Amino acid sequence: MGAIARAEQHAEVAGGEEGQSQYLTFMLGGEMFAIPILNIKEIIEYGHLTTVPMMPASIRGVINLRGSVVPVVDMAVRFGRKTGDVTRRTCIVIIEIESGGEKQDVGVVVDTVNEVLEIPDTEVEQTPSFGARIRADFIHGMGKINGNFVIILAVNHVLSIDEMAVLEYAGGAEMEALALA
Repeated sequence: MGAIARAEQHAEVAGGEEGQSQYLTFMLGGEMFAIPILNIKEIIEYGHLTTVPMMPASIRGVINLRGSVVPVVDMAVRFGRKTGDVTRRTCIVIIEIESGGEKQDVGVVVDTVNEVLEIPDTEVEQTPSFGARIRADFIHGMGKINGNFVIILAVNHVLSIDEMAVLEYAGGAEMEALALA
């Protein structure tokens, strides 16, 4: 997997036919998730991360991507699970999100990347109010593929760096208050 897969290569097919959207599917903790292909910039091998002190637990560190500092989020931790083992199939998906009106690249650690799938809009159900083991606002919808569901993520919510920082700060403040009590 040493080669870098770029989203631009998929740009001409990303629109698909009317009423269909393309998604990059990946595995995380035995579950399949999907992200719209138009948010994907590239997929790289899991490599050396530089840890940064005082970052939220879900941010594993940063990488240097062609001169830019890109934060890398551990999706398992972001979903309230324990960190998975790094294997030879573990990779980082570089995703472009919009934060405060600006575009920002964020890396996401996933167990393995599956494939790009076209899911007709008619096969995407609304966000369930229960049943998923992640926050409902993280889910854009549930796609049906061959009788199975894939969780389509709302990347701007899942990867909100501001929200992760606020949650970490709140958790740290709670721990500090408990230590002083």
